[in-house]
Amino acid sequence: MGEYNMYDVNILKNNGVNLEASLEYLGDMDMYNETLTEFVNLVDGKIENLTNYKNAHDMENYGILAHSIKSDARYLGFTSLGEIALSHEMAGKENREDFVTQYFDAFINETRKYVAIAQEYLHSNVNNVQTPEVTTIEAQAPELPSVLVVDDSEIIRNFVIKMCSDKYNIIAVGDGGSAIAELEKENNIKCVLLDLNMPGINGFKVLEYLQTNNLFQHYPVSIITGADDKETINDAFKYPIVDMLNKPFSEAEAKRIIERTMSYGK
Repeated sequence: MGEYNMYDVNILKNNGVNLEASLEYLGDMDMYNETLTEFVNLVDGKIENLTNYKNAHDMENYGILAHSIKSDARYLGFTSLGEIALSHEMAGKENREDFVTQYFDAFINETRKYVAIAQEYLHSNVNNVQTPEVTTIEAQAPELPSVLVVDDSEIIRNFVIKMCSDKYNIIAVGDGGSAIAELEKENNIKCVLLDLNMPGINGFKVLEYLQTNNLFQHYPVSIITGADDKETINDAFKYPIVDMLNKPFSEAEAKRIIERTMSYGK
């Protein structure tokens, strides 16, 4: 472990954070602290967008963003927030606007509760070490096989970059339109990890693009999913995808799926 493990973990444990479960995915406290810092830096924007979707009666994108918050919460051990976010994700998918309106404040308050816990923890470093800055690593290693990671969660994208950039050239994008643009560049992509639930051009539209252009053999795909909606997963497997990576996933699980997916390419 590095210098970032000098925080008071009792702040997390005493406030109901399931740190043990989180470390099963993130591996160590350095990675946990970096991921938690990302969550704190990004959450205000997510709350703002969630509010805008609710006010615009846009339940589809509301549910997609709730799904993203659910994934973040599961990675960080925020059990109760993950459960609440799941209920709002399903309400968005089912267009239950009455549920969203009734329980929206509770959702936001629970999110802010964990933000406050995270901020208290991140300021508890006994050596006053500055919390790590989060940077996105650009694709810089043409000799490495390229992996295209498509997920609207910046936390998940950066997690894969940090875990796998030693072995793969990671190209990380946040929406389906950017994914299609990368695929059209012919940039040595050997594996695609594709989230299904994204705003705008979602994962299914990317799958349709690949099928229409007969590209599945050239770009083998495995999906990234929260595995809460069986019908969505079944619909995805109507396409010739290789495998499924369940959120939250560990470094070992990600690398196993990447290797298996690459083996299906040319």
